[in-house]
Formats: sequence, structure tokens, C-alpha cells
Amino acid sequence: MGIVHPHLWFDDNALEAAQFYVSIFPNSSIVDVLHAPADMPGVAKGDPFVVHFLLDGQPVEALSAGPHLKLNAAFSMVVDCDTQEEVDRYWDALLEGGGEEVQCGWLTDRFGLSWQVVPRRLIELTLAPDADPAGAARATAVMLTQVKLDIAALEAAYRGE
Repeated sequence: MGIVHPHLWFDDNALEAAQFYVSIFPNSSIVDVLHAPADMPGVAKGDPFVVHFLLDGQPVEALSAGPHLKLNAAFSMVVDCDTQEEVDRYWDALLEGGGEEVQCGWLTDRFGLSWQVVPRRLIELTLAPDADPAGAARATAVMLTQVKLDIAALEAAYRGE
């Protein structure tokens, strides 16, 4: 049986991106780096070409293959967080070196990969079957105004404060 995993296309910095990601998340490492053979379009012979890495235990493959395809927000990685401290830590780390804040817990890192840094509490407040519908609506309305998600503000909105 095969393994399903994400494949990320970068212009020429897949190895640098993979090294950045594994430095942020626990249980992460570079598994191997395959170098470009001669006559590979858009890649110099011997340059890092395919990078296999584990991101919090999840296999990921990255490719340096030129500017033909671009990452966009139609694909994003989700970081589920238990605490505000985790939200803050991952948010700041992923923005390091030129990332861009977006909205509602989304950001784009300096390599162009989209991320959602989401407290699990948001799901409990807004989508859980036993969530109060009025509280869920208030928490959702506040979430839509936030860039980095703030658990305390979401909880206060849920309570009607």
C-alpha cells in the first residue's frame, strides 16, 4: 500500500524551506535529499532537487523545479494548537524572515506556503455539536476580525462579554 503525503513545489529553495519547517516543529527531520541529474530542465546538475522530510511525523516531499508552478492559499498546512502560547510561538516562527499575516489565523511564510495556526478551542466554541448557537455566532464574528487568533477574546465573545 502506498503512502499519501503532500508534495510542495518551490522555485529553487525546497531544501531551505524543509530545513526551516523542521526547525519549527517537534518530531520533524530531513529524511533525504536527492540531487538533480544532468539535463534536468530548470535545475543545475547536482543541486538539491527533491527533499523528503517529516513534519511532526507526517511525510512531506518538496521539489525545487523552477518558477513554472506557484504555491497558493488553495493548499495550506494546519497547525492545531492547545494554548495561546502555542499559537503565538508557531505564528511568530512561521512569519520569521519575511512571512505575511493574512486573516482569521492564516499566514503565508517566506517561501509562499500558506498556514492556518488554529487553537483547538476555536472548533469547540464554534463547531462542536454541543456549542451554544448564539455563543458560536459571536465567537465566529470575533474570529473574522482577527489576524492571529486570540483564544481569550474568542471565549469572551462566546460568553457574550
